[in-house]
Amino acid sequence: MARSSEPRRLISPSPSRQLAFHQLLVAARKTWLIDALQEALSLVDPGIVKQEIAATVPSEVQKILAASGIRDEYVFPVPSVLQAKPTLVGYYRLLLGVPQKTFYSSQTGMTLFKSMEMTGRIGPRQEEYLAALCQAMGASLAELVTQISPTIAPRDVNELPLLTLGSQFQGSNNNAIGRQATVDVFLSVAEIVAPHAISRGEREIQLRNASRRTVMISFGSDPDLSVVEMFGKEARPRVAVEIKGGSDRSNAHNRAGEAEKSHQKAKREGFRDFWTLIAKRGLDVAKLREESPTTTLWLDVTQVLARDGDDWIEFRSRLCGELGIPVPKHSRG
Repeated sequence: MARSSEPRRLISPSPSRQLAFHQLLVAARKTWLIDALQEALSLVDPGIVKQEIAATVPSEVQKILAASGIRDEYVFPVPSVLQAKPTLVGYYRLLLGVPQKTFYSSQTGMTLFKSMEMTGRIGPRQEEYLAALCQAMGASLAELVTQISPTIAPRDVNELPLLTLGSQFQGSNNNAIGRQATVDVFLSVAEIVAPHAISRGEREIQLRNASRRTVMISFGSDPDLSVVEMFGKEARPRVAVEIKGGSDRSNAHNRAGEAEKSHQKAKREGFRDFWTLIAKRGLDVAKLREESPTTTLWLDVTQVLARDGDDWIEFRSRLCGELGIPVPKHSRG
């Protein structure tokens, strides 16, 4: 029997999930990966870091890292670095190759430190046990260094965390990706306003602006992020922000429609400005405006998560303007 001359129909799956993972990845670079570590190291006294390393890392392990051209603090946590950027607990966890569920369990006793990784906050009780955390993780990381064969290399330090991070992303559904995008945007906002913050919880930051008024930044749902300024005892809603993670172009207009519903509700509550953060690349913003005419500002969510690009610069500038604080010079990306 002769074979059919018709070409086989081949269908390659969409890259939409990988694009969503990219959003999570660019955010992770600022919280859990090497970029975040380098930023923290630029803020701490290298002399203190050196003392902390000497107190916790065995000399034979230091020799292995030195021979490979790897800085000790790229492998071993120390209190000063974790104080500078608490989310870096995630960096060392990923280097160990341990999923969040396993690491933050009753068996390990590490649940105390989960909020450091997830919210970038460190409290008095966590401060008290920070040295013990570094000691415990350091023992496991020393085992990792000594057992890698033939010897650990800089690319191992860069790439090993991605194996666990990839598994973590793979287990995320679309809703989880959207929630993580909201959390990561909140973390980027927290970094912008840190010099002016007077209190910070897991879902709210209070700051004092240049007019000496209190401004509250909250994240949750409907809206995902809100800015409310206090005039005496009167609360005046200013900005409602909808954050739409994910990059599936075929579903973008549905996400814009969801943003519109939330913005309409915020408008009834007295908000006067409405921003939507969505993956804009490859989309017709004019079409998005048809789905959400209430949106006053469209920004690319991936750029905001990456803390880089024109939309990040505009987000940072507009946000600081609404808050009544100066734009930080160091937060370009």
